[in-house]
Amino acid sequence: MAAEQMRLSPAKLLIVVAFGIVILVELRTVLAFFGIEVSVQTALIIGLVVISALVLWAITPLLTSDDL
Repeated sequence: MAAEQMRLSPAKLLIVVAFGIVILVELRTVLAFFGIEVSVQTALIIGLVVISALVLWAITPLLTSDDL
């Protein structure tokens, strides 16, 4: 059985989450420019769901051909 490893290193995961937060904030600004209002609560919920899914994906170990 192969050693279980994360899909992303903790440093890479931190960088991806940080960029995700920036994109979420800026996307809300761009949508407001086009007249689409997104509340802060909605942006927070979407951000939490996306970041949670990303973290779950990252910590799930990779399957190798030996594991099948």
